[in-house]
Amino acid sequence: QIGLPGGGFGFGYGSINGIGNRDTIAPMPSLGTGKNPLGLAIPVARITDMLLSPGSTIDFNGAPMTLPDIRMVYWCGGNPFHHHQDLNRLIEGWRRPETIVVHEPWWTATARHADIVLPATTTLERNDIGASSRDRFIIAMQKAVEPVGQARSDFDIFADLSERLGFRAAYTQGRDEMAWLRHLYDEFRAGALSNRYTMPDFDTFWEQGHVEVPEADEDLVLFQNFRRDPEGHRLDTPSGKIEIYSERIAGFGYDDCPPHPTWLEPAEWLGSDKAAHHPLHLISNQPKTRLHSQMDMGPVSRAAKINGREALLIHPDDAATRGIKAGDVVRVFNARGACLAGVEVGDGIEVGVVRLPSGAWYDPEDPSRPGSMDKHGNPNVLTLDKGTSRLGQGPSAMSTLVEVEKWVGDVPPITAFQPPAMSEN
Repeated sequence: QIGLPGGGFGFGYGSINGIGNRDTIAPMPSLGTGKNPLGLAIPVARITDMLLSPGSTIDFNGAPMTLPDIRMVYWCGGNPFHHHQDLNRLIEGWRRPETIVVHEPWWTATARHADIVLPATTTLERNDIGASSRDRFIIAMQKAVEPVGQARSDFDIFADLSERLGFRAAYTQGRDEMAWLRHLYDEFRAGALSNRYTMPDFDTFWEQGHVEVPEADEDLVLFQNFRRDPEGHRLDTPSGKIEIYSERIAGFGYDDCPPHPTWLEPAEWLGSDKAAHHPLHLISNQPKTRLHSQMDMGPVSRAAKINGREALLIHPDDAATRGIKAGDVVRVFNARGACLAGVEVGDGIEVGVVRLPSGAWYDPEDPSRPGSMDKHGNPNVLTLDKGTSRLGQGPSAMSTLVEVEKWVGDVPPITAFQPPAMSEN
Protein backbone atom coordinates (compact mmCIF):
# COMPACT_ATOMS: atom_id res chain seq x y z
CA GLN A 1 0.00 0.00 0.00
CA ILE A 2 2.96 2.37 0.45
CA GLY A 3 3.16 4.87 -2.40
CA LEU A 4 -0.46 4.41 -3.50
CA PRO A 5 -3.16 7.11 -3.24
CA GLY A 6 -4.98 6.65 0.07
CA GLY A 7 -2.57 3.94 1.17
CA GLY A 8 0.62 3.73 3.16
CA PHE A 9 0.74 4.86 6.77
CA GLY A 10 -0.18 7.95 8.71
CA PHE A 11 0.66 9.71 11.94
CA GLY A 12 -0.14 12.89 13.81
CA TYR A 13 -3.27 13.83 11.87
CA GLY A 14 -4.34 16.14 14.67
CA SER A 15 -1.32 18.40 14.23
CA ILE A 16 -0.61 18.19 10.50
CA ASN A 17 -2.99 20.48 8.65
CA GLY A 18 -1.77 19.66 5.15
CA ILE A 19 -2.88 16.03 5.00
CA GLY A 20 -4.74 15.47 1.74
CA ASN A 21 -3.71 18.79 0.20
CA ARG A 22 -1.77 18.92 -3.02
CA ASP A 23 1.70 20.40 -3.03
CA THR A 24 2.09 24.13 -3.65
CA ILE A 25 3.57 25.68 -6.76
CA ALA A 26 6.57 27.11 -4.89
CA PRO A 27 8.05 27.11 -1.38
CA MET A 28 6.10 29.39 0.94
CA PRO A 29 7.71 32.59 2.30
CA SER A 30 10.05 31.68 5.14
CA LEU A 31 13.22 32.84 6.86
CA GLY A 32 16.27 30.64 6.89
CA THR A 33 17.72 29.51 10.20
CA GLY A 34 21.18 30.84 9.49
CA LYS A 35 24.38 29.06 10.45
CA ASN A 36 25.27 28.04 13.99
CA PRO A 37 28.82 29.44 14.36
CA LEU A 38 29.72 26.87 17.02
CA GLY A 39 28.05 23.93 15.34
CA LEU A 40 26.82 22.97 18.80
CA ALA A 41 23.28 21.87 19.61
CA ILE A 42 21.66 19.46 22.04
CA PRO A 43 18.30 17.65 21.97
CA VAL A 44 15.86 20.15 23.49
CA ALA A 45 14.46 17.51 25.84
CA ARG A 46 17.87 17.27 27.52
CA ILE A 47 18.05 20.91 28.59
CA THR A 48 17.72 20.11 32.30
CA ASP A 49 20.49 17.51 32.06
CA MET A 50 22.68 20.17 30.47
CA LEU A 51 21.95 22.74 33.18
CA LEU A 52 22.41 20.30 36.07
CA SER A 53 25.38 18.35 34.72
CA PRO A 54 27.58 20.52 32.49
CA GLY A 55 30.50 18.58 31.07
CA SER A 56 28.76 15.23 31.38
CA THR A 57 28.40 12.96 28.37
CA ILE A 58 25.26 11.45 26.88
CA ASP A 59 24.78 9.22 23.86
CA PHE A 60 22.82 10.71 20.96
CA ASN A 61 22.20 9.29 17.51
CA GLY A 62 25.21 7.02 17.48
CA ALA A 63 27.80 9.31 19.03
CA PRO A 64 28.75 10.64 22.46
CA MET A 65 27.81 14.25 23.19
CA THR A 66 29.36 16.42 25.89
CA LEU A 67 26.83 18.76 27.45
CA PRO A 68 28.15 22.34 27.49
CA ASP A 69 28.59 24.59 30.51
CA ILE A 70 25.90 27.22 29.95
CA ARG A 71 26.26 30.50 31.85
CA MET A 72 23.48 32.41 30.07
CA VAL A 73 20.09 31.41 28.67
CA TYR A 74 18.44 33.61 26.02
CA TRP A 75 14.93 32.32 25.33
CA CYS A 76 12.78 33.71 22.52
CA GLY A 77 9.69 31.79 21.49
CA GLY A 78 8.45 28.69 23.27
CA ASN A 79 7.74 28.13 26.93
CA PRO A 80 9.84 25.48 28.71
CA PHE A 81 7.73 25.79 31.85
CA HIS A 82 4.89 24.47 29.74
CA HIS A 83 6.44 21.78 27.56
CA HIS A 84 9.30 20.37 29.60
CA GLN A 85 8.96 17.35 31.88
CA ASP A 86 9.52 17.26 35.66
CA LEU A 87 9.27 21.00 36.24
CA ASN A 88 10.71 20.79 39.74
CA ARG A 89 13.89 19.33 38.26
CA LEU A 90 13.90 22.03 35.54
CA ILE A 91 13.63 24.74 38.20
CA GLU A 92 16.66 23.31 39.98
CA GLY A 93 18.64 23.50 36.74
CA TRP A 94 17.21 26.91 35.82
CA ARG A 95 18.88 28.39 38.91
CA ARG A 96 22.38 27.49 37.69
CA PRO A 97 22.99 30.00 34.83
CA GLU A 98 24.22 33.45 35.80
CA THR A 99 21.71 35.29 33.58
CA ILE A 100 18.43 34.36 31.90
CA VAL A 101 16.84 36.66 29.31
CA VAL A 102 13.33 36.06 27.95
CA HIS A 103 11.22 37.73 25.25
CA GLU A 104 7.58 37.68 26.35
CA PRO A 105 4.35 39.65 26.02
CA TRP A 106 2.81 37.74 28.98
CA TRP A 107 3.87 36.95 32.54
CA THR A 108 4.27 33.24 31.93
CA ALA A 109 6.20 31.05 34.36
CA THR A 110 9.19 31.27 32.01
CA ALA A 111 9.13 35.07 32.22
CA ARG A 112 8.75 34.92 36.01
CA HIS A 113 11.86 32.76 36.23
CA ALA A 114 13.99 35.15 34.14
CA ASP A 115 16.46 37.79 35.28
CA ILE A 116 15.63 40.11 32.36
CA VAL A 117 12.30 40.19 30.52
CA LEU A 118 12.20 42.09 27.24
CA PRO A 119 8.57 42.94 26.39
CA ALA A 120 7.88 41.55 22.94
CA THR A 121 5.00 42.39 20.64
CA THR A 122 2.10 40.06 20.00
CA THR A 123 0.98 39.28 16.45
CA LEU A 124 -1.54 42.13 16.78
CA GLU A 125 1.27 44.66 17.25
CA ARG A 126 3.57 43.83 14.33
CA ASN A 127 3.41 43.05 10.63
CA ASP A 128 4.05 39.54 9.38
CA ILE A 129 3.15 36.98 6.73
CA GLY A 130 1.09 33.92 7.57
CA ALA A 131 1.84 30.84 5.48
CA SER A 132 2.55 27.14 5.91
CA SER A 133 3.55 24.34 3.61
CA ARG A 134 0.74 23.09 1.37
CA ASP A 135 -1.63 25.79 2.57
CA ARG A 136 -3.87 27.34 -0.08
CA PHE A 137 -3.54 30.91 1.17
CA ILE A 138 -0.84 33.39 2.15
CA ILE A 139 -2.12 35.92 4.68
CA ALA A 140 -0.99 39.53 5.12
CA MET A 141 -0.83 39.77 8.92
CA GLN A 142 -1.17 43.52 9.29
CA LYS A 143 -0.74 44.93 12.77
CA ALA A 144 -4.01 46.03 14.37
CA VAL A 145 -2.60 48.31 17.07
CA GLU A 146 0.64 50.06 17.86
CA PRO A 147 2.90 48.23 20.34
CA VAL A 148 1.73 48.62 23.92
CA GLY A 149 4.11 50.26 26.37
CA GLN A 150 7.74 49.42 25.64
CA ALA A 151 6.96 46.29 23.62
CA ARG A 152 9.12 45.78 20.53
CA SER A 153 9.19 43.11 17.85
CA ASP A 154 11.73 40.30 18.12
CA PHE A 155 13.30 41.58 14.91
CA ASP A 156 13.85 45.08 16.29
CA ILE A 157 15.21 43.76 19.59
CA PHE A 158 17.71 41.53 17.83
CA ALA A 159 18.63 44.25 15.34
CA ASP A 160 19.63 46.64 18.14
CA LEU A 161 21.38 43.86 20.04
CA SER A 162 23.35 42.88 16.93
CA GLU A 163 24.37 46.53 16.52
CA ARG A 164 25.87 46.56 20.02
CA LEU A 165 27.72 43.37 19.16
CA GLY A 166 29.01 44.84 15.92
CA PHE A 167 27.12 42.92 13.22
CA ARG A 168 23.84 44.74 12.61
CA ALA A 169 24.40 44.82 8.84
CA ALA A 170 24.95 41.06 8.73
CA TYR A 171 21.77 40.47 10.74
CA THR A 172 19.36 42.86 9.02
CA GLN A 173 21.01 42.67 5.57
CA GLY A 174 19.96 46.29 5.18
CA ARG A 175 16.23 45.57 5.57
CA ASP A 176 13.68 46.68 8.12
CA GLU A 177 10.51 44.74 9.00
CA MET A 178 8.50 45.66 5.91
CA ALA A 179 11.47 45.30 3.59
CA TRP A 180 11.97 41.74 4.85
CA LEU A 181 8.31 40.88 4.30
CA ARG A 182 8.50 42.26 0.77
CA HIS A 183 11.71 40.31 0.13
CA LEU A 184 10.26 37.01 1.40
CA TYR A 185 7.09 37.42 -0.64
CA ASP A 186 9.09 38.32 -3.74
CA GLU A 187 11.16 35.14 -3.31
CA PHE A 188 7.95 33.11 -3.28
CA ARG A 189 6.62 35.03 -6.29
CA ALA A 190 9.83 34.32 -8.23
CA GLY A 191 9.56 30.63 -7.40
CA ALA A 192 5.98 30.55 -8.64
CA LEU A 193 7.00 32.34 -11.85
CA SER A 194 9.71 29.74 -12.49
CA ASN A 195 6.88 27.19 -12.51
CA ARG A 196 4.90 29.36 -14.96
CA TYR A 197 2.52 30.84 -12.38
CA THR A 198 2.12 34.61 -12.07
CA MET A 199 1.23 35.85 -8.59
CA PRO A 200 0.20 39.40 -7.61
CA ASP A 201 2.98 41.77 -6.61
CA PHE A 202 3.61 42.51 -2.94
CA ASP A 203 1.67 45.78 -2.83
CA THR A 204 -1.43 44.11 -4.27
CA PHE A 205 -1.09 41.19 -1.86
CA TRP A 206 -0.69 43.52 1.12
CA GLU A 207 -3.63 45.70 0.12
CA GLN A 208 -6.09 42.85 -0.43
CA GLY A 209 -4.90 40.98 2.66
CA HIS A 210 -4.23 37.58 1.12
CA VAL A 211 -3.51 35.66 -2.04
CA GLU A 212 -4.74 32.23 -3.02
CA VAL A 213 -1.98 29.84 -4.04
CA PRO A 214 -2.74 27.54 -6.99
CA GLU A 215 -2.39 23.84 -6.36
CA ALA A 216 0.09 21.66 -8.18
CA ASP A 217 -1.35 19.62 -11.03
CA GLU A 218 -1.00 16.24 -9.29
CA ASP A 219 -1.90 14.90 -5.87
CA LEU A 220 0.96 14.60 -3.42
CA VAL A 221 1.26 10.90 -2.56
CA LEU A 222 3.88 9.96 0.00
CA PHE A 223 6.58 7.69 -1.49
CA GLN A 224 4.87 7.57 -4.88
CA ASN A 225 8.07 8.30 -6.78
CA PHE A 226 9.96 5.74 -4.71
CA ARG A 227 7.38 3.08 -5.56
CA ARG A 228 7.55 3.90 -9.27
CA ASP A 229 11.34 4.04 -9.41
CA PRO A 230 13.13 2.82 -6.24
CA GLU A 231 16.60 3.33 -7.71
CA GLY A 232 15.93 6.76 -9.14
CA HIS A 233 14.26 7.97 -5.92
CA ARG A 234 16.25 6.31 -3.17
CA LEU A 235 15.24 7.08 0.41
CA ASP A 236 17.56 8.74 2.93
CA THR A 237 18.48 5.43 4.54
CA PRO A 238 21.82 3.61 4.13
CA SER A 239 20.18 1.07 1.82
CA GLY A 240 17.97 3.61 0.07
CA LYS A 241 15.00 1.42 1.00
CA ILE A 242 12.40 1.21 3.75
CA GLU A 243 14.26 -0.56 6.56
CA ILE A 244 12.43 -2.79 9.05
CA TYR A 245 15.81 -3.74 10.51
CA SER A 246 18.50 -1.04 10.67
CA GLU A 247 22.10 -2.18 10.40
CA ARG A 248 23.21 1.32 11.35
CA ILE A 249 21.21 1.37 14.59
CA ALA A 250 22.34 -2.18 15.34
CA GLY A 251 25.92 -0.93 15.11
CA PHE A 252 25.28 1.62 17.86
CA GLY A 253 24.70 -1.20 20.35
CA TYR A 254 21.96 0.62 22.24
CA ASP A 255 20.08 -1.67 24.61
CA ASP A 256 17.27 0.89 24.89
CA CYS A 257 16.74 1.13 21.11
CA PRO A 258 16.90 -2.18 19.22
CA PRO A 259 17.37 -2.05 15.44
CA HIS A 260 13.86 -3.35 14.76
CA PRO A 261 10.36 -2.71 16.18
CA THR A 262 10.31 -4.05 19.74
CA TRP A 263 8.11 -3.63 22.80
CA LEU A 264 10.17 -2.29 25.68
CA GLU A 265 8.74 -1.94 29.15
CA PRO A 266 7.92 1.72 29.87
CA ALA A 267 9.59 3.41 32.80
CA GLU A 268 6.17 3.69 34.45
CA TRP A 269 3.00 1.77 33.58
CA LEU A 270 0.19 -0.07 35.32
CA GLY A 271 1.99 -3.39 34.88
CA SER A 272 4.99 -2.31 36.95
CA ASP A 273 5.65 -2.61 40.68
CA LYS A 274 5.44 1.18 40.94
CA ALA A 275 1.68 0.97 40.44
CA ALA A 276 1.34 -0.34 44.00
CA HIS A 277 2.07 3.18 45.29
CA HIS A 278 0.75 5.25 42.37
CA PRO A 279 -2.03 3.16 40.78
CA LEU A 280 -3.35 5.62 38.19
CA HIS A 281 -1.85 6.11 34.73
CA LEU A 282 -1.81 9.80 33.80
CA ILE A 283 -2.37 10.82 30.20
CA SER A 284 -2.37 14.41 28.97
CA ASN A 285 -4.21 15.74 25.94
CA GLN A 286 -4.30 18.99 23.99
CA PRO A 287 -7.46 20.76 25.20
CA LYS A 288 -9.95 22.30 22.78
CA THR A 289 -9.92 25.60 24.68
CA ARG A 290 -6.35 26.67 23.83
CA LEU A 291 -3.23 25.77 21.87
CA HIS A 292 -0.62 24.33 24.25
CA SER A 293 -0.40 26.97 27.01
CA GLN A 294 -1.26 29.92 24.79
CA MET A 295 -4.06 32.16 26.01
CA ASP A 296 -4.61 30.11 29.16
CA MET A 297 -5.39 33.41 30.87
CA GLY A 298 -8.19 34.09 28.35
CA PRO A 299 -11.91 33.64 29.08
CA VAL A 300 -12.34 30.57 26.83
CA SER A 301 -9.65 28.58 28.60
CA ARG A 302 -10.61 29.73 32.08
CA ALA A 303 -14.28 28.91 31.51
CA ALA A 304 -13.38 25.23 31.08
CA LYS A 305 -11.62 25.01 34.44
CA ILE A 306 -13.20 23.62 37.59
CA ASN A 307 -12.85 25.76 40.70
CA GLY A 308 -10.23 27.72 38.78
CA ARG A 309 -8.11 24.64 38.11
CA GLU A 310 -7.50 22.33 35.17
CA ALA A 311 -10.09 19.54 34.92
CA LEU A 312 -8.97 16.00 35.80
CA LEU A 313 -11.11 13.32 34.12
CA ILE A 314 -11.48 10.19 36.27
CA HIS A 315 -13.61 7.04 35.89
CA PRO A 316 -16.61 6.76 38.27
CA ASP A 317 -15.19 3.60 39.88
CA ASP A 318 -11.85 5.27 40.64
CA ALA A 319 -13.65 8.36 41.95
CA ALA A 320 -15.90 6.30 44.22
CA THR A 321 -12.94 4.36 45.62
CA ARG A 322 -11.36 7.65 46.68
CA GLY A 323 -14.51 9.38 47.90
CA ILE A 324 -14.31 11.91 45.08
CA LYS A 325 -17.20 13.55 43.22
CA ALA A 326 -17.50 15.93 40.28
CA GLY A 327 -16.49 19.48 41.16
CA ASP A 328 -14.15 18.49 43.98
CA VAL A 329 -10.59 19.77 44.13
CA VAL A 330 -8.05 16.96 44.33
CA ARG A 331 -4.32 16.62 44.82
CA VAL A 332 -2.60 14.68 42.04
CA PHE A 333 0.83 13.48 43.11
CA ASN A 334 3.80 11.17 42.79
CA ALA A 335 7.41 11.23 43.98
CA ARG A 336 8.32 14.04 41.55
CA GLY A 337 5.68 16.57 42.47
CA ALA A 338 2.05 17.42 43.05
CA CYS A 339 -0.66 19.68 41.67
CA LEU A 340 -4.27 20.54 42.37
CA ALA A 341 -7.01 19.88 39.82
CA GLY A 342 -10.78 20.09 39.55
CA VAL A 343 -12.65 16.80 39.15
CA GLU A 344 -14.64 15.70 36.12
CA VAL A 345 -16.16 12.22 36.49
CA GLY A 346 -17.02 10.25 33.36
CA ASP A 347 -16.91 6.80 31.80
CA GLY A 348 -15.12 8.10 28.71
CA ILE A 349 -11.86 6.96 30.26
CA GLU A 350 -10.62 3.55 31.39
CA VAL A 351 -10.53 2.43 35.00
CA GLY A 352 -7.03 3.08 36.30
CA VAL A 353 -6.42 6.02 33.96
CA VAL A 354 -6.83 9.76 34.56
CA ARG A 355 -6.53 12.61 32.09
CA LEU A 356 -5.15 16.06 32.84
CA PRO A 357 -4.83 18.40 29.81
CA SER A 358 -1.57 20.15 29.10
CA GLY A 359 -1.18 23.90 29.21
CA ALA A 360 -2.25 25.17 32.64
CA TRP A 361 0.19 27.91 33.60
CA TYR A 362 2.53 26.66 36.31
CA ASP A 363 1.52 28.28 39.62
CA PRO A 364 3.55 27.08 42.63
CA GLU A 365 2.09 27.54 46.09
CA ASP A 366 5.43 28.87 47.37
CA PRO A 367 7.77 29.89 44.53
CA SER A 368 10.70 30.16 46.95
CA ARG A 369 10.44 26.52 48.05
CA PRO A 370 11.79 23.77 45.76
CA GLY A 371 9.17 21.17 44.95
CA SER A 372 6.27 23.41 45.93
CA MET A 373 2.84 22.11 44.92
CA ASP A 374 1.39 23.58 41.73
CA LYS A 375 -2.05 25.05 42.47
CA HIS A 376 -3.30 25.16 38.90
CA GLY A 377 -3.06 21.67 37.39
CA ASN A 378 0.09 21.59 35.26
CA PRO A 379 0.76 17.89 34.50
CA ASN A 380 4.46 18.47 33.92
CA VAL A 381 5.13 18.69 37.64
CA LEU A 382 4.36 14.95 37.55
CA THR A 383 5.99 13.71 34.35
CA LEU A 384 9.30 11.87 34.05
CA ASP A 385 12.28 13.64 32.49
CA LYS A 386 13.96 10.71 30.78
CA GLY A 387 15.09 10.47 27.17
CA THR A 388 13.18 8.13 24.89
CA SER A 389 16.42 6.34 24.04
CA ARG A 390 20.10 6.99 23.46
CA LEU A 391 19.23 7.25 19.77
CA GLY A 392 16.69 10.08 19.87
CA GLN A 393 16.82 11.54 23.41
CA GLY A 394 13.28 12.91 23.01
CA PRO A 395 10.68 13.33 25.78
CA SER A 396 9.14 10.12 27.14
CA ALA A 397 5.44 10.84 26.81
CA MET A 398 2.49 9.03 28.39
CA SER A 399 4.61 7.17 30.95
CA THR A 400 3.54 8.65 34.29
CA LEU A 401 1.94 7.01 37.34
CA VAL A 402 0.12 9.09 39.95
CA GLU A 403 -2.27 8.88 42.86
CA VAL A 404 -5.24 11.17 43.48
CA GLU A 405 -6.73 12.23 46.80
CA LYS A 406 -9.42 14.70 47.79
CA TRP A 407 -8.04 18.07 48.88
CA VAL A 408 -8.95 18.89 52.47
CA GLY A 409 -8.89 22.44 53.78
CA ASP A 410 -8.88 25.84 52.14
CA VAL A 411 -8.19 25.88 48.42
CA PRO A 412 -5.31 28.26 47.64
CA PRO A 413 -6.12 31.03 45.15
CA ILE A 414 -4.81 30.96 41.59
CA THR A 415 -2.10 33.58 41.11
CA ALA A 416 -0.65 32.48 37.75
CA PHE A 417 -2.32 35.36 35.90
CA GLN A 418 -1.38 38.14 38.32
CA PRO A 419 1.68 40.24 37.39
CA PRO A 420 4.56 39.85 39.83
CA ALA A 421 5.48 42.59 42.27
CA MET A 422 7.83 45.13 40.72
CA SER A 423 10.85 46.65 42.41
CA GLU A 424 11.15 50.42 42.39
CA ASN A 425 14.94 50.16 42.17
